[in-house]
Amino acid sequence: MKIVVVGTGYVGLVSGACFADVGIEVTCVDIDSKKIGKLKNGVMPIYEPGLEEIVVRNYKSGRLHFSTDLGEAIQGAEVAFIAVGTPPGEDGSADLKYVLAVADEIGTKMTDYIVVATKSTVPVTTGEKVRGAIQAALIKRGADLPFAVASNPEFLKEGAAVEDFLKPDRIVIGVDDERAEKIMQRLYKPFQLSGERIIYMDIPSAEMTKYAANAMLATKISFINDIANLCEKVGADANMVRRGIGSDPRIGNKFIYPGVGYGGSCFPKDVKAIIKTAKEYGYDLRVLQAVEDVNDTQKHILASKVKAHFGEDLSGMTFAMWGLSFKPNTDDMRESPAAVIIDELRAAGAQVRAYDPKAMEEAREHYILDKVTYCTDAYDACVEADALLLVTEWSEFRIPSWEAVGKLLKNKVVFDGRNIYEKKYLVNLGFIHYGVGI
Repeated sequence: MKIVVVGTGYVGLVSGACFADVGIEVTCVDIDSKKIGKLKNGVMPIYEPGLEEIVVRNYKSGRLHFSTDLGEAIQGAEVAFIAVGTPPGEDGSADLKYVLAVADEIGTKMTDYIVVATKSTVPVTTGEKVRGAIQAALIKRGADLPFAVASNPEFLKEGAAVEDFLKPDRIVIGVDDERAEKIMQRLYKPFQLSGERIIYMDIPSAEMTKYAANAMLATKISFINDIANLCEKVGADANMVRRGIGSDPRIGNKFIYPGVGYGGSCFPKDVKAIIKTAKEYGYDLRVLQAVEDVNDTQKHILASKVKAHFGEDLSGMTFAMWGLSFKPNTDDMRESPAAVIIDELRAAGAQVRAYDPKAMEEAREHYILDKVTYCTDAYDACVEADALLLVTEWSEFRIPSWEAVGKLLKNKVVFDGRNIYEKKYLVNLGFIHYGVGI
């Protein structure tokens, strides 16, 4: 079986490599020739645990190919996945220009029946827009070729994407063509060996399922952050509250950890997009608007605690920051709370010494640039700093040598933005500890 994946970003590259790993012939296509050249040499555009190994192995085996020529790659392919970016517009809506450009090119260059499946996160009705773009391209060239459109949203967690793809908890496929359904069923058969995981539905429902899933997870995060902020005011411990409600199976214990807010490429963009979609249909998603508002506020919570302790004017002060990526096990800085915190500290006159195991190059190139001093390790960040801010809960930050940290810091003050440290333990060591909701 041969397929094409258009786009070699986070979704496209993981999908293409994992399909190849179960024996499918995959060509990943991208217009960025430099990126394609690097991939052929085993250089990854993103950090994702296990991805480099699976890409290199399948490229060497001849199952995984990289190309800039969609017209050549699509020949003989049964499925073409669209996995390009859908960046948010100024009004919050998903920008579909890249998706529709790929659809147009497929219609221009296809020569036989093919299933065109969107893996990009797209709003409801995108399937019909993709169908229209392909059909328009076929009419323009005077061709009458059959094709089908499908929606196959991804549900990959950054930091565990390879494992999620190879061992999915569900596979959602929106389709309205029997032939296409059989092709998609055959494509995903290797992932069904330990049980049926495919959920078939109509295309609009599949498109909505992706947005609704991310919106629900974002809601849980903002909910627990809102409760945590109230806990501080009334004297309750948010960690205890989280354990108490998380033991209820109707609620569950995932995504209810207080912190400095969510970020990344999915939750912020998708919440905005579904709110915008609702407005286009004359409906206000009031709960999700509140989710977004709470999250925007939460990203400032750690800087506010710093100012409450040291004063509004932080001129002449330096702060150590552990973590820059929006979550551990990724170098993704998109919508990261760290960037917001750094901007606020810098605006108050402070300097920042930062360390992140994977995201510092990404921060240098695209985000924070010269606003911080990038350090060689976690302890280097603490040298002559007035306090420590924990922003991203990387494993290597979980049990540091507090004796060493205490000697390096000017003041034994820790702002724990992810509640990973035990307050009583640090207090007994002579530290002042500020958490979220505790």
